[in-house]
Amino acid sequence: MCWTRQAGAALEVARRQYELTKAGAWSYDVANQEKQCEALSQAFKAADALLQKYSIRAPIDGVVLSLYAAVGSTVSPQGAFDPYTSGFDQIAILGPPQEYLQVRCFVDEILISRLPSKWHIRAEMSVTGSSIKVPLEFVRVQPYVSPKIELSDQRQEKVDLRVLPVIFRFQKQDIPVYPGQLVDVYIGHD
Repeated sequence: MCWTRQAGAALEVARRQYELTKAGAWSYDVANQEKQCEALSQAFKAADALLQKYSIRAPIDGVVLSLYAAVGSTVSPQGAFDPYTSGFDQIAILGPPQEYLQVRCFVDEILISRLPSKWHIRAEMSVTGSSIKVPLEFVRVQPYVSPKIELSDQRQEKVDLRVLPVIFRFQKQDIPVYPGQLVDVYIGHD
């Protein structure tokens, strides 16, 4: 946006100078000012075209959850280059509007048979490090049991365990919970 502002400001100055020159100057000065206005007008159009080319627009409303590119950094369709990993990282993490947030909990494979049916499932979320408890609304089960990837660093934890993802949601309101935060979920039945 900086190019467009600079080019627009220079064009406006040239237009004012042209108007002042036209009011009471020689034809040579007027011709010079006309050429300068035209050149700056072309520069403005070029800067605006660059801005349109390099602007990122979302197709739907959403929220930028995290931005990994700094101002002035080079990015490509693959993402931003990370010299540490010698690979490309995503530039931004986007999410839907924050009226509702979802909680994905992983049920250990040995407890899957004890899950209530979707009509009778009840769940409550506890925010780690606080006394906040939030009732959850069942959304769906992702019906694929996969290896556990979320580890809690406990000594007794088994890493060869498989888990079933269960999705719940809650209304955000004024609850101090953010996407990516770890919480505890207690699942029961009516």
